[in-house]
Amino acid sequence: MDSLALEQARGWVAEARQIFVLTGAGISAESGVPTFRDALTGLWERFDPEELATEEAYRRQPALVWQWYQHRRELVAAARPNPAHHALAVLARLKSMTLVTQNIDGLHQKAGSEQVVELHGNLFANKWLDGCGRCDTVPPIPGDPPRCAICGAMMRPGVVWFGEDLPRVARFRADHAAESCDLCLVVGTSGLVYPAAALPGVAKENGARVIVVNPKPSALDETADIVLPAPAGECLPLLWPQAV
Repeated sequence: MDSLALEQARGWVAEARQIFVLTGAGISAESGVPTFRDALTGLWERFDPEELATEEAYRRQPALVWQWYQHRRELVAAARPNPAHHALAVLARLKSMTLVTQNIDGLHQKAGSEQVVELHGNLFANKWLDGCGRCDTVPPIPGDPPRCAICGAMMRPGVVWFGEDLPRVARFRADHAAESCDLCLVVGTSGLVYPAAALPGVAKENGARVIVVNPKPSALDETADIVLPAPAGECLPLLWPQAV
């Protein structure tokens, strides 16, 4: 990692008045969280994750899809925040900052970050597929998946499936953060998943400096003013001394 680039990035963080942080799968991978495809091990190896993570698949094979998400929940539940997650929680106490994540594992919250904007939902949350509007007033009937005791609607994971829009409030908060920041810090995202991948470009168009932290080249490197090619857990604690 270039010491001059690191020093410049450290100075930019210190000077920033409003910071927008976008995190992706890379920061969670350092905690041992399997990626979307890595979660397909053992009995699940013969399935295509993109065919499981859709509303159509759930309606067609609800028990299968529900069990796969239960499997993913078990894998992720064992993970713990790493130094990068903790460093961002510290930064939020030092600066005016909006943390937007593409991850669904809740590790930012476990590290102490509050009001995290979860663009793709949360793996451990549930919501109703269709429903009568009174589903939350009664205990669900246990099963794979659980169902509403009133109308029989199926419970589903609280994540964004392929073909679905991002949560409206989360999208609004993320757009506002990108448009109003003076420093955009991109951590561990490939820059290939839209609309999240467009946010650093929005920040730059509105005059923000952009720092990318990623051990591997990403699609956002061309947008960046500084690229720090290092693991997030190694790099982020060096960008603000209070995180060490």
